[in-house]
Amino acid sequence: MPIYIYNSLTRKKEEFIPLKPPEVNMYTCGVTVYDESHIGHARSLYIFDVIRRYFEYRKFKVNFARNLTDIDDKIINRANELKVDWQELVDKYIKSYYEDLKSLGISKGDFEPRATENIAEMIKYISGLIEKGYAYESGGDVYFSVRKFAGYGSLSGQSVDEMQKGVRIDPNDLKKDALDFALWKSSKEFEPFWESPWGRGRPGWHIECSVMSQKFLKTNTLDIHAGGRDLIFPHHENEIAQAEAFTGKPFAKYWLHHGLLTINGQKMSKSLGNFVTIKDFMFKYNNPDLLKLFFLSAHYAHPVDYTDSKIEEAHQALERIVIFIDKTKNLKPSAAFKNNPKELAIFKEKFILSMDDDFNSPGALAAIFECLSFANKNIDNPDIALSASMLIKELLNLLGITLKLNKANEILSEEDIKLQVDRRIAAKRAKDYALADKIRVELEVKEVIIEDLKDGSTVWRRRL
Repeated sequence: MPIYIYNSLTRKKEEFIPLKPPEVNMYTCGVTVYDESHIGHARSLYIFDVIRRYFEYRKFKVNFARNLTDIDDKIINRANELKVDWQELVDKYIKSYYEDLKSLGISKGDFEPRATENIAEMIKYISGLIEKGYAYESGGDVYFSVRKFAGYGSLSGQSVDEMQKGVRIDPNDLKKDALDFALWKSSKEFEPFWESPWGRGRPGWHIECSVMSQKFLKTNTLDIHAGGRDLIFPHHENEIAQAEAFTGKPFAKYWLHHGLLTINGQKMSKSLGNFVTIKDFMFKYNNPDLLKLFFLSAHYAHPVDYTDSKIEEAHQALERIVIFIDKTKNLKPSAAFKNNPKELAIFKEKFILSMDDDFNSPGALAAIFECLSFANKNIDNPDIALSASMLIKELLNLLGITLKLNKANEILSEEDIKLQVDRRIAAKRAKDYALADKIRVELEVKEVIIEDLKDGSTVWRRRL
């Protein structure tokens, strides 16, 4: 079965056919390391990790690159504001970024290049653009001449004339045209710099991604370039212009863009007091599965609004899954047990059909919960219940949902819990209901929930 994805470049859904199947060269824009990563970054990091996982599940070999912008105006300005060395600032937030990846259970890219480690290649690339007549030096800066690239505006759907109307003209600008963008910036006093044919300076933001994506994925044409919708213009538009002007080949076959995240209907902003970092979320909830389920509840291309009530909905959904899986722990399969009976095949098929349709995660989640409902109705059939449990865990694992409980909740060891549960069962048999109730309450205080089933057995789970 083919996978279909919405291509931002052609503005339509297309069958995904990589240039050299089964290999997929995929690049996403990473973070600029001048501050803590927030939950908007988490959505981007997670969604593209899921897409990568799904391609691998479908037997593609994914080469995945995600850059780190470690030199930029924002970095320099923040370092000056805090009165710290820019490299010290960068190292601090790169370390923090990798802590966030680990806490969320998101894999690193096959390549995670830093811009400052690839300056020589950027200088060579810029020199090539000057030689080809697409760029020019002016006062130590180098600019890309937008009007010389005929395809400019193809991704954002804007004409050059339309763009011109919205451009503010700076009388001190060294550009020949207000639309031109910087490939190389001359360094001001006390700013970081690298030597170049145009003097001391540093690369512009846009050139970083073109150079590093092609260098590390070893191709002039990527299968997929991905990022946030806010990067379409000017960042991705500029990437296309400089890359295609340099190589004469299409820069990327498919462009994927995720929708943006708001907080209670507002744009996330420190000035509004609604800036939620990944560390803030993990401190409050200590469970990345909640954030992941929240992200999966909306299609990746759509905007999503973060609220406490939606995280509570994710909590309730996760609890439903964990309760069911706990119920199956002590089930004994029949002698004729065979995993994946035909009754469950429809749910797996629905999951795959949803993911094949532009990674429709709400549809995929719906298939999982349909399977869960079916299994709960057939909990007295251990073969169906056990098979459903295995299937649900398989599909959730594919989505990066681990079902791990909070370490903070693990006050009692599993062995201690079982001893207490056995004491409670013995107390009930002896009709010492006061003791049985006392044990139940004591376990609840220690975040352990007891449930007595219809067949007389007892199951337990840690509170999420």
